[in-house]
Amino acid sequence: MRSLIIILFCVCCCTACGQAKKPIGYGEQTTSPKPSSQVNNKVQNKTFTVNGVSFKMIRVQGATFTMGATSEQGSDAYGREKPTHQVTLSSYYIGETEVTEALWKAVMGTNPSYFKGDKLPVKSVSWNDCQTFIAKLNQLTGKKFRLPTEAEWEFAAKGGTKSRGYKYAGSNDINAVAWYEVNAYDKGESSPDYGTHVVKSKAPNELGIYDMSGNVYEWCQDWCGDYSSSSQSNPTGPSSGSNRVIRGGGWWCNAGFCRTAFRYSCAPVLARADLGLRLALSE
Repeated sequence: MRSLIIILFCVCCCTACGQAKKPIGYGEQTTSPKPSSQVNNKVQNKTFTVNGVSFKMIRVQGATFTMGATSEQGSDAYGREKPTHQVTLSSYYIGETEVTEALWKAVMGTNPSYFKGDKLPVKSVSWNDCQTFIAKLNQLTGKKFRLPTEAEWEFAAKGGTKSRGYKYAGSNDINAVAWYEVNAYDKGESSPDYGTHVVKSKAPNELGIYDMSGNVYEWCQDWCGDYSSSSQSNPTGPSSGSNRVIRGGGWWCNAGFCRTAFRYSCAPVLARADLGLRLALSE
């Protein structure tokens, strides 16, 4: 099995960085709002159901934040995470979890994942595969789901307006929030902990979002490019490129790759056994 995994990893030339009527089988539910005294900016999450599979989208209140290698990233930060810069984002929704194999199957009718399990994150999907999945999901729901921009992904991973300045998504203790090299890959093929894990089996971050560090890398919408020191509003990355951004680290990555500011990239036609996706939705 290890030889097959290695082949899956090696075929990907990923590099570090340098956007109706509801049919049968679809449902949407908005979380009941709490009294205004208990909630910040009237946060309302949304739950959707497609062909019997439900998934939740977490509302992220728009704000201005510092993107890139902020101080909590410490000496682990790479040059491609710099310079830090101010980014202003409008409010949006992002998946509570990575897209699961169950949801992928409900939409596509197939499951490309090497490790199988309905509650595992789908993996071995290219950026192009994700676009096909999202197009079909939007046909079923009448919505406009998409991949998050790199800025949206990082803001959500850092906890949005509730951020406590953690190095990883939800904690400074990576073992509390992530499946990564030490507690997954290094266990070896004979261990039940080898490979991807059921979503929501680690602690969430400040916004109630799971697995933004570890488990599987997640595709972003953007082409990969260098950062600018200029302030930006709702950035969508370069207009063209060769690689798309991936974020979050995966089950075979070291801790440094699972940091909230870490950036990597991969050709959009390629897929890996540690690479999946998380949905986004504009407000």
